[in-house]
Amino acid sequence: MSRFVSFHYTLRDPSGRVLDTSAGGEPIGYLEGSGQIIEGLDEQLRLTAAGEKSRVQVPANKAYGERDPAQVQRVKRALLPVEGELSVGDQFQTGSDRGSPVVTVAGVEGDEVLLDANHPLAGVDLTFDVEIVTARAATAEELAGGQSHGCGDAGCGCH
Repeated sequence: MSRFVSFHYTLRDPSGRVLDTSAGGEPIGYLEGSGQIIEGLDEQLRLTAAGEKSRVQVPANKAYGERDPAQVQRVKRALLPVEGELSVGDQFQTGSDRGSPVVTVAGVEGDEVLLDANHPLAGVDLTFDVEIVTARAATAEELAGGQSHGCGDAGCGCH
């Protein structure tokens, strides 16, 4: 039986720096096993109950994966769909489609730009401080649509 789970979280990197949090906002909701949040977090929240608080360690390979050097490529500046100056750290979507990859500018060298298509958290072990708000059987509507209510686009890896 699939469960609907909602939770508040604070996401930290290995140095303890806060990367994202749901504090002050709505809890994140998802269907267990649906791929709506990162695999390692989903696995570790499977046996939780409403009201529980825990610290969850998620290794990079169960979060956003390891860094892939093949995802870093040099591209002619004129071919990029971005107007104006580009700086290291800038991010943009490579196409107009919502599903187009997002890349990060890793370097600018003359008329070429080094683009990194790895997720910004690829290769990073993550720590989530989690408080479970809801843990219940999923409704027929949630199961049919594969969707849950209250799932935002946050660092928890939703969508």
